[in-house]
Amino acid sequence: MDDHRLNRRRLLSLAGGGFASVLAGCAAPQRDSAVEGSSSQEQSATHETDGELETDAGFTDVYDAIIDSVTQVRVFGVDNPLTGGEGRGQGSGFVYDDRHIVTNDHVVADGEEVDLQYINGDWTDTKLVGTDPFSDLAVLEADHVPSSATPLSVAEYSPSVGQQVLAIGNPYGLEGSMSSGIVSGVERTVDAPGRTFSFPNVVQTDAAVNPGNSGGPLVDLDGNVVGVINAGGGDNIGFAISAALTDRVVPALIETGEFEHSYMGIRLASVDRIIAETNDLEEATGVIVTEVVSGGPADGVLQGADRVTREHGEPIPIGGDVIVEMNGHPIPDRHALSTVLALETSPGETLEITLRRDGSETSESLDLGARSQG
Repeated sequence: MDDHRLNRRRLLSLAGGGFASVLAGCAAPQRDSAVEGSSSQEQSATHETDGELETDAGFTDVYDAIIDSVTQVRVFGVDNPLTGGEGRGQGSGFVYDDRHIVTNDHVVADGEEVDLQYINGDWTDTKLVGTDPFSDLAVLEADHVPSSATPLSVAEYSPSVGQQVLAIGNPYGLEGSMSSGIVSGVERTVDAPGRTFSFPNVVQTDAAVNPGNSGGPLVDLDGNVVGVINAGGGDNIGFAISAALTDRVVPALIETGEFEHSYMGIRLASVDRIIAETNDLEEATGVIVTEVVSGGPADGVLQGADRVTREHGEPIPIGGDVIVEMNGHPIPDRHALSTVLALETSPGETLEITLRRDGSETSESLDLGARSQG
């Protein structure tokens, strides 16, 4: 651990207990900076919890320890659907090492130029080092990083449901904003908006999520990044790409500009009670293979459903392999499958699969491919 991160941890260890609960984070950019203006000191001094305004010195200590390392991301040259021409978007990011900034792929991928503004007012140009749409992560190299903007530590553990967390970023261009809350779910699989794939190993939070927080850090009370905020669905549901996936993807983006995700070449569904009953399965657990992609890694190895029936108006696959274990990891549902695939495997490796086929348990070996960017 470097001196900057050690000093931050020492500072936070002196902050003491007495933390409240509630969190916010966020998703897509697209807001003009005209609404900016509140000072960071005013925003860090008070927090609204359950309708009451209170001062929380503990939260303020965390904020003060890491706010210099959280940046506003300004993207120029993006398509503006309202005007049909070019516009600009904005989001958040954080300092990962002495020159690299982590943010979301969806914040910067379509822009022509990206600038950063630190909380001290400094602006800097950047160049795009790498993006990964399958994890919604991107890395920028900054021309200038202030000495006060020290790297944030990515958590080496998986957060727990109920754990208190803080989100720091720039909702609606309001720089240096902080919200508090809890982790409300882990190991989620979340569909990517407008895409045919899902984000694996996502952290769910009860935070209100607003445009402009995308790419900002979701941190624990020691200031460690437990997720990179990337989306929100309203109704107190927000999402962040997990620290575990971030820690796999970001170093590869810095080194090569891309990250290769393992690919099985199947379509699937979690086995629920109706699927289990229709397929004469003893338990409603596992993942049923609904289709095997022709020419994909699973072609000739796994068997997809041979027909589909309808129960209660829903299509129910019949006859496909039911995956119950991969490389020794139990697979109770599609969330577990996507997590194991994302965190425990790499393209080119052989995946050992335990499955149920035609009423019997068997095993298969599958050589993983790499997911295409196309």
